[in-house]
Amino acid sequence: MDVRLVQLLGSFITARSQYSLSRLEYAMQHGEEAAPPVIDRLLEPSERALREEWPSLESQLEAAIDYVKNLERNRTSRGGRDESFRWLQRSVRELDQYARAIRWVMTVSENETER
Repeated sequence: MDVRLVQLLGSFITARSQYSLSRLEYAMQHGEEAAPPVIDRLLEPSERALREEWPSLESQLEAAIDYVKNLERNRTSRGGRDESFRWLQRSVRELDQYARAIRWVMTVSENETER
């Protein structure tokens, strides 16, 4: 397995843990709203995980991105400084950056293999 993928997957796993904490904090601060979507754990940075778990995680991440975008659109009505929202927003952005990098490395690796 490509070393870059192992490193990116390790970073994604760490960022996903931060997302879980930010999700919990946001849900506690805003109990009247639906909680942010769950993003499952990636059990290990391996080829098996990429084949079996990654597609589902990408879908879950898309749901989290949509959730945050919806909150951003309605942010003006919320008013005040909401640190739990900002932490959730940062966590989702970080996950998205790692996911995009993982997808890019996977695509490049597949193209190199086909040659």
